[in-house]
Amino acid sequence: MSPDGRWLAYEANDSGRFNIYVRPFPDVSSGYWQVSTDGGTRPLWARNSQELFYLNETGALMRVGVAHGPAWAATAPTKLFEGRYGASAGQSGRTYDIAPDGKRFLMIKPDGADQTAVPTSLIVIQNWLEELKRLVPTK
Repeated sequence: MSPDGRWLAYEANDSGRFNIYVRPFPDVSSGYWQVSTDGGTRPLWARNSQELFYLNETGALMRVGVAHGPAWAATAPTKLFEGRYGASAGQSGRTYDIAPDGKRFLMIKPDGADQTAVPTSLIVIQNWLEELKRLVPTK
């Protein structure tokens, strides 16, 4: 369900292959739109409800812009990343997530992915429990 509670995104194989669909919520019978154009699985809403992400048949991460308004209105899907991020056989559930600020993704690479690639950055947080206590006081 979208964070604003208005839309329900899901995958279904009604046409013989999996695609992403959206329905209004809670009255799911009042509309029905196919979002993906070349297959799709694992839909994920951005926290602002203005973007919907999914993996296409090749495992690429796709983005659809969603307009706020009384009716469903969305852009055509665009490809964000190539690759097979978490789309290997035998995996179920969503294998990626978006940061709360909407600027970064966390993605699981399937077995056999290039493990020799050097990461562009690494963030190490020391004393994270004390930092958490400082940011979220209990009293």
